[in-house]
Amino acid sequence: MSQHTSRTQTATERKPIFWDRLLRQTWVTIVAVFFCLIWFFPVYWMLITSMKPRGEMMSTNPTFWPQHPTLLNFQQALFATNFFINLKNSVIVTFFAVIFSIIVAFLACSALTQYRFRARKGLMILILAIQMIPGTALLIPMFIVFNQLGLLDKYAGLILAYIAGTLPFSIWNMRGFFLAVPDDIFEAAKVDGASDWKILWKITFPLVAPGVVSTSVFAFINAWNDYLTAYTFMKDQNRYTLPLWLASFSTPLTGTDYGGQMAGSVIFSLPVVVFFMLVQHNMVKGITAGATKG
Repeated sequence: MSQHTSRTQTATERKPIFWDRLLRQTWVTIVAVFFCLIWFFPVYWMLITSMKPRGEMMSTNPTFWPQHPTLLNFQQALFATNFFINLKNSVIVTFFAVIFSIIVAFLACSALTQYRFRARKGLMILILAIQMIPGTALLIPMFIVFNQLGLLDKYAGLILAYIAGTLPFSIWNMRGFFLAVPDDIFEAAKVDGASDWKILWKITFPLVAPGVVSTSVFAFINAWNDYLTAYTFMKDQNRYTLPLWLASFSTPLTGTDYGGQMAGSVIFSLPVVVFFMLVQHNMVKGITAGATKG
């Protein structure tokens, strides 16, 4: 009888706990959905605006779905502008900026974490201090230096500017993955006769691959979305990147082509979304999983 009574009391005590947990999870879900809707609404509005004809777009009674959907805005954005020329420029600049940023950051992190030298801490503090400086504050000094070196209006100048802008964060972001690798792995490799370069590429790189991927995403977004640096360093319209192309839909003489600008924004955003979808599964891999596979 006593056992039955105790079980009944235990079940009774569990019910309030269950309902409290369910209520808490429900409120958390509602709040999360609310913030997701707030975040998604500008994207949704961009998509539907890109498919509206101009008359419907400028109506005083906006609708939440195009009444007469059209792809004319996309057609004009692609073929009535310098889209393909500017796309080529963006691909070239972004590709080399990401590759060289990752290579330099990888080598710098390897030197700062796996080797012991006197100025190591000072270099890390210097890198952190540079990261705290606003990018716009460095724009004029870089412009003067690049002008003296003849790098303005050239791919090399813009690539170097993007590398300089992303390196401090790239080094700090990748450094955590290097520090998580046990030193015993490197010591065992040295005992087996592996050289420094073999350890670097055969052991270190597979273990810090998640850090390389996450850093490459940051470098890609930084180079792909940049407007101010490209506008400052590039004067030839045939060297413009896609952010400058996107700004060309709004001019003082012709006003703003909202349909073309929204269609251009959709086209401009697609590569970032596709790139993130390709690498997002690697971003969540932990250092333990990498070490196990290695």
